[in-house]
Amino acid sequence: MRDYPSDRVDLRSDTVTQPTPAMREVMAAAEVGDDVFGDDPTVIELQNRIAEMLGKEAALFVPSGTMSNAVAIKSQTRPGDEIVTHRKSHIYMYEAGGYAVLSGCSISLVEGDWGMMSPEDVQNAIRKVEGSDSHYPDCTLICVENTANVGGGSIYEQDTMDAICEVAHSNGCRAHLDGARLFNAVVASGVDAARMVRDFDTISICFSKGLGAPVGSVLVGDAAIIAEAHRWRKMFGGGMRQAGVLAAAGIYALENNIERLAEDHARARRLAEAVNSMDGYSVDLGAVQTNMVYVSCKEGGARALVESLAEQGVDVLDLEESTIRAVMHLHITDEDTDRAIAAFENAHI
Repeated sequence: MRDYPSDRVDLRSDTVTQPTPAMREVMAAAEVGDDVFGDDPTVIELQNRIAEMLGKEAALFVPSGTMSNAVAIKSQTRPGDEIVTHRKSHIYMYEAGGYAVLSGCSISLVEGDWGMMSPEDVQNAIRKVEGSDSHYPDCTLICVENTANVGGGSIYEQDTMDAICEVAHSNGCRAHLDGARLFNAVVASGVDAARMVRDFDTISICFSKGLGAPVGSVLVGDAAIIAEAHRWRKMFGGGMRQAGVLAAAGIYALENNIERLAEDHARARRLAEAVNSMDGYSVDLGAVQTNMVYVSCKEGGARALVESLAEQGVDVLDLEESTIRAVMHLHITDEDTDRAIAAFENAHI
């Protein structure tokens, strides 16, 4: 699949996908209402579908994954509370400190290989007011990310996620899953989506990454928390009017773009193995579990590598001074993967 006009191989992110002609058709034909009034039928259908898929009561359509996480945190904490998450989580690194500014929360950070936390480390990170002579904040929310972006697109073992949720609930905390790429984890692991998220109180899912929609995420959970999230979506400026045009893309993605994620995973593995075999690069192949490839190059060489690849028509991101990231998505073909491999071979590093 390519379906967009470009002579470049854009591996910067799976957010660069453009709606395919078939997706554009269903968007153009979408029945719409006013979602702020709650009467857009296509938004309602999307929300009901995803809630049913995940075995939860309700869902809320929002403009972005960052807003979905923001309203999830705001709806489940009070100012002065603390949240726990991984040091390299999207919530901590890439959401502009919203947990602090919008929700008034402090944060307790957990280390862990491949962007993942252990139940034991989560337990040790939880602080409670009770018994602290009021020195500590009250931890009320544990945030897990699956797949773990900065972990290389790695996937939590189901037993680990279940255990983290048990730790959360036994300590009077709720559990939130930043599942921006949840369906990558579902396809790669073979675990049913509803089973994967069973013990989480809220789940965020993004449609505008591997699923190929142009805009939109959903927050899923019980009816009471989604009603609270609806209030915060409005306050944060996320109320949309004829949003069915966008929701239609999400419905199309659920119907057509989940199983094909396996193609992205296979191409990422092929790129990773090829680049890892070249002099001057290394890839932690164990972390290449879905559609991402993190490549280590010579010290301080990431920017030069990005520029050299770009000269050959292949676009990637440098995330650290010696690390670049390449992400597969629905517009990348086998031929594009071959071209990317050749570009790494010919790069001036």
